[in-house]
Amino acid sequence: MYLIRKGFIGTLVLIAILSSSCGNSSRNDDSINSGLQPEDKGIPELIFREYEHNFGKVSEGEKVAYVFIFENKGTGNLIIANVTTSCGCTVPKYETKPVPTGKGGDIEVVFNTSGYNGVQTKTIQVKSNASTPVVLLRITAEVESDNSK
Repeated sequence: MYLIRKGFIGTLVLIAILSSSCGNSSRNDDSINSGLQPEDKGIPELIFREYEHNFGKVSEGEKVAYVFIFENKGTGNLIIANVTTSCGCTVPKYETKPVPTGKGGDIEVVFNTSGYNGVQTKTIQVKSNASTPVVLLRITAEVESDNSK
């Protein structure tokens, strides 16, 4: 019985030592983390000058481009996460660097009209961390082939 009690007391002493060393470790972690920058708590707002662009009449086979200009009118850094299009014939180009409040950027869209005829409408989906996480842009063009003239 004496050995069991001695083992039990030894275990309690070991737990007490480990608990006190964990407390010291926690204080050290707090002092290390106190030097870090606070997270960006603001909410970005993605505002485009235009949400649609019409190229008018274009010849089949042309590659036409348009630049959609935007501004971050929110209170936090804007991050464009992804830009997708409704068709492989339309290719977006954009920066993924954070856009600070009051600053802007652009998304260039290139439409390859090869193989198309008639009125074409393509959509561009912009995903970001803004208050409106998905914004739709649109381009249209009336593609004329040599056969349709």
